[in-house]
Amino acid sequence: MILKYLRKAKPLSNEGKASAGARVAVWGNVGRVAWSPRDTASLTKIGFHGNPVGYRAVKMIAEAAAALPVICQDARRRYDTHPALKLITRPNMEQGRADLMEAAYVQLLLSGNAYLEAVLADEGWPVELHVLRSDRMSVVPGADGWPAAYDYSVGSRKHRFPAEGICHIKSVNPRDDHYGLAPMQAAATAIDVHNAASRWSKALLDNAARPSGAIVYRGMEGGGAMSQDQFERLQSELESHHQGARNAGRPMLLEGGLDWKPMGFSPSDMEFQKTKEAAARDIALAFGVPPMLLGIPGDATYANYAEAHRAFYRLTVLPLAHKVLASMSHWISGLGGERVELRPDLDQVPALAAEREAQWRRISDVEFLTETEKRRLLGLPDRPEAT
Repeated sequence: MILKYLRKAKPLSNEGKASAGARVAVWGNVGRVAWSPRDTASLTKIGFHGNPVGYRAVKMIAEAAAALPVICQDARRRYDTHPALKLITRPNMEQGRADLMEAAYVQLLLSGNAYLEAVLADEGWPVELHVLRSDRMSVVPGADGWPAAYDYSVGSRKHRFPAEGICHIKSVNPRDDHYGLAPMQAAATAIDVHNAASRWSKALLDNAARPSGAIVYRGMEGGGAMSQDQFERLQSELESHHQGARNAGRPMLLEGGLDWKPMGFSPSDMEFQKTKEAAARDIALAFGVPPMLLGIPGDATYANYAEAHRAFYRLTVLPLAHKVLASMSHWISGLGGERVELRPDLDQVPALAAEREAQWRRISDVEFLTETEKRRLLGLPDRPEAT
């Protein structure tokens, strides 16, 4: 509720001093937009902890990608048991595969960087894997510009990891040589707009969920100004008895020349909900989640929910999982001394069952391909007897 046309009594003295730069400071801030900080900690706080759309988008992608079954194979065969597969299945004493991978995906989506630490044995494959917080990690470049080490800082304590002991997975960033660009950073403007619209809606609810109005003081004889005591008493009564949800619809008793003038919503006020929905769609777009899956109204890009779900896996989840697992494969193989490939098992993804079945049928019906060529098209290794 806005008090308008109320004039306080003039101060007893007009004496005072003002800064010579005050006018410049005031005019310099007129019309300037206040954006939130763009560092990882601030974006995580406002975009993940404090925004339902950002939180749900990150959780959907990370949980879906972490739940994908992982297979281990080389050019000759697919392994049922292998040290690399065992390491991924039980990476450490506290986490399983899904927990570790979900933590890595969340770090990558929030900061554009994911760091995995390998606990090395005397020889052979690593014995444990751990995900490190990306906001605590910094790259130490060598003389050639490539990472020579990584510093992990917690408060005043710092630990330096050798470069070979860390797997650094980063999103593409054309303006930085060492750090990736997160979807959260691309969605930062939309997150600010969405949060501002939510705060505006909350303020409206706190104000009895009705349009603002004006209390006009005409004085006992149609003119004059209120005294300071009258102004403070009126303001106190309005805040105590006519604001908030519990006072919604409560009648107001005006006296002493006061008149209430209600004000309706302007067209710009009515656009706030549409602005909030548009910002929510922009956040979903930055993360690659179809708005339909987040319950955002006004999106009719996909014919049905199943189509949106399939597009979510094909365009967002699978590319991310392939990228992360390929980086981990290259890193773990270098440590273990044996070249293997880790990748998602698409045959066990329910959302892709229909198109996977169509692909199998289409390839199996082709007569001019050999069995080995068909297996390679389906992403399967050659039969052992065929090599």
